[in-house]
Amino acid sequence: MKKIYTLSAVVAAFALQAQFTITIQTPADFKDQDAILYTLNGSKDIIVTKEKSKNNTWTFKYPGNYMGMMKVYFPGSNNTVSFISENKNVSFKLDIQNNKVKDVTYLDEANSLMSKQQEGSQKKELILPALSQIKEYYKDNTDFGKALKTEIERLSGTSGSIDAAQHPFIAYYNTNYSKFISNSPDSTKKVDQEEIINFLDKSGDMLESSSLLRPVLVAYLNSGGNTNVTKSVDTLLDRLKVETPRGQTVLSELIDIFDVYQMDEYKTKYLGLAKNLKCTITDRLASTLKSNANIEMGAAFPNYKFQSPVNTTAKSLYDVKADKKVVVFWSSTCSHCESELPKLLEKYNDFKSKNIQIVGLSLDVDKDSYTKKIAAFPWINDSELRGWNSSYTDTYNIHATPTYFILDANNKIISKPDHVGDVLEYFKVK
Repeated sequence: MKKIYTLSAVVAAFALQAQFTITIQTPADFKDQDAILYTLNGSKDIIVTKEKSKNNTWTFKYPGNYMGMMKVYFPGSNNTVSFISENKNVSFKLDIQNNKVKDVTYLDEANSLMSKQQEGSQKKELILPALSQIKEYYKDNTDFGKALKTEIERLSGTSGSIDAAQHPFIAYYNTNYSKFISNSPDSTKKVDQEEIINFLDKSGDMLESSSLLRPVLVAYLNSGGNTNVTKSVDTLLDRLKVETPRGQTVLSELIDIFDVYQMDEYKTKYLGLAKNLKCTITDRLASTLKSNANIEMGAAFPNYKFQSPVNTTAKSLYDVKADKKVVVFWSSTCSHCESELPKLLEKYNDFKSKNIQIVGLSLDVDKDSYTKKIAAFPWINDSELRGWNSSYTDTYNIHATPTYFILDANNKIISKPDHVGDVLEYFKVK
């Protein structure tokens, strides 16, 4: 028997599938066709879906409830636009110049309000202290002095309270940013560790999607001092419980923080804790475990399929045959790369004589800058031209440039040098 669907049933089903939509409009001269929508989990961007342009308009249908930060990424031009969701329709227009986003006009109420508040907060934090200093040199009865006084009073005033019922995410973000992170001149109250623990413990789901989690954790670690890191972390994790989703998200963020700041002792300790958990592991923590496992000493370095390689006919990293390989993640805008890579270039013939291949994977965005730089590098070079949105940043757990790996003939990791000097020393070519 055939099933008969009524119009009301179809509409009801569609309503369940699409809780709200995100609509993006661009001028006709914007060349991108594809756009990728992301949500946020802690500090990790999570891909939701990919859409193609229809008459320079993208429409994303989000299938559930979501309050928090979102972003849309245009891979063709490497443009990114951030916005918020309060589980309502989002709409904005992009002003484009030379295929780059010049300005964003938010058309929905929540993002328009958030944008104005962000602008006001930036002025308050960056401009107000400078104006207060300048005022000391001008009398109040002069025209300029009066103007300064007026502007200082305007910036010092509150931007108005946000109705949490109407704008729950904006109210949540503003309140907790002001309390835990803001450097505003009127943020004089120092928050202690117990207050931060209570916030991380009691806060709802918007914490993970707010972008506040990592800076709050950094503030928490700083408040405990460098000599009490283990005690601070153990106290926090004991309260949150690492068996819970919140505890695992915080543990994942802490491991990444220790990685970024090269706090290797603590990274090793808490990565070990994560590995030994016997409970169900969340996707967030699992991704941290996987990216770190990919680059452990002795591990097989995950293969990478080249996009537009130069100085090789190889299709992937594994297709490059050599006794050993030096893989370096770099960027033409990285000052340390600017000083280190020429030292590899000086010894390039020595590397070749030992059948050692160098493979450079760039985190560049600008094609011209990348192309000019690799003209001087005779080794294998490739780039997705997506900066930190490049696929290999997560795969190989890259947090800084340059980052080096040395592989054997079977693509196993045999060394992870910190600097170019360590690379040269390893091969005795200094």
